[in-house]
Amino acid sequence: MMLQEQIKKDLAAAMKAKDEEKKSILRVIMGEFGRQANKSLPDNEVVGIIKKLIKSEKEVLAQSGKAEANRFIEVAEAYLPKMADENDIKAWIAANVDFAQFKNKMQAMKPIMAHFGAAADGNLVKQILQQM
Repeated sequence: MMLQEQIKKDLAAAMKAKDEEKKSILRVIMGEFGRQANKSLPDNEVVGIIKKLIKSEKEVLAQSGKAEANRFIEVAEAYLPKMADENDIKAWIAANVDFAQFKNKMQAMKPIMAHFGAAADGNLVKQILQQM
């Protein structure tokens, strides 16, 4: 099942369960989908939209002085793919990246990010490469 369809299904379930907070959160996410040119979005675009909404929510929290995670972030992050941790990234680099091909270590970012995609934080990959 595509991620966009799953969110629609969860919205219907939240409405039936009378979970007003979750319903409003999912409506915000669905509203953002409606602003796109395509009405049926692939999962990678859905993930990008959700990440953008989470980032803006965190910025609003930071400006208001509230650092704690709120329900919006909690619900939205549930739809994001599991992020690769530092050990996963290091293991993949050790098995698949030959640094002799590159002029410097940072040029290895491209194949690493191509492999992990949205499942890896670019800043974490950069930090790992700097440590090597």
